Amino acid sequence: MTSNVHPFKHQAPDDERPAEGTRRIIDEQERVYYDGYWIKTYPVPEDTLDAKKRLIEALTRRLFNHTEHGLNVPGTRLAEARQCYQAESDPARKRVKGAMLAGSLFNRATDIFRKLVELQAAGVEIRSDDALMRECGRCLLEAMELGRLVLHRSGEEGIDELWGEPFRAFSIPLEDFFESRYIKIGQSMRDIDRIAEAMVANFTRIPAFSDIEAPIRDFVDAAKIKTEILRTDPDIFDVWALFVTAAERLANFTPQAAPVGTLKHSVSDGLQLIRSGRDLVFNIARARTPMPKSTRDYIVRCEIYLETGWSPMIPAPLPA
Repeated sequence: MTSNVHPFKHQAPDDERPAEGTRRIIDEQERVYYDGYWIKTYPVPEDTLDAKKRLIEALTRRLFNHTEHGLNVPGTRLAEARQCYQAESDPARKRVKGAMLAGSLFNRATDIFRKLVELQAAGVEIRSDDALMRECGRCLLEAMELGRLVLHRSGEEGIDELWGEPFRAFSIPLEDFFESRYIKIGQSMRDIDRIAEAMVANFTRIPAFSDIEAPIRDFVDAAKIKTEILRTDPDIFDVWALFVTAAERLANFTPQAAPVGTLKHSVSDGLQLIRSGRDLVFNIARARTPMPKSTRDYIVRCEIYLETGWSPMIPAPLPA
């Protein structure tokens, strides 16, 4: 491996787990402890209007990157988007139009914040109770409430946390916002490990997939590094390459041949289920946000495959 990034053992042993939020320097890097994981930290920018604007712009781009297509409606079309949403009577179409309205509200809030920063740069004092500041907060809050209508780009579930992030960045100190992100990263790593454990526990008990553990572990280690790293980090080139190539190796896993008449599990179903797990971990790591429903459903699918030899095409219903 030519990468300069080496897998870091994020999890702390049970008997060494410190209090949540504990910070330590580990291998010359500050890390913070949440949910059983040591997570890489980054310097918090000065809490200014300009810093908030740049953060909200980045969070909005990130939001549209991970949600279903067609939601990046310009803020200039807010009135039109709202009218179409309110006039729609079909529930399915109303959900989509509500998601489009949420996108327009986010863009309107970003437009307002951008202008406020320009005014501030021109020497105009911007108070927290300014009418435009209140309008910006109102747009972000309404968009967050509509976020429940929006699905992840995979179509599996919504990621409400992404819709709440711009509002939190607007309404709380940046230091508190960064801390909240570390908490979500810890939760994301937890879901990634749960998926990996389900894959290992179920697939290694099937002869055709008995050698699957190593590529699963390699992929999960790379995924957790990707989850904690920012795109602006100098290591992103090595981290992304490590992550993608580990995903490719897992997807290209070759099952062992079984004697004729002894195969009890559908190999094609197993390979498809492995790729589905790869895709789910990929989505969680990129969004840096847990996907609890999809994680639970996937674990059930692995268990059903081990028991029956077949993988359900859709997630099995969970007990109430």
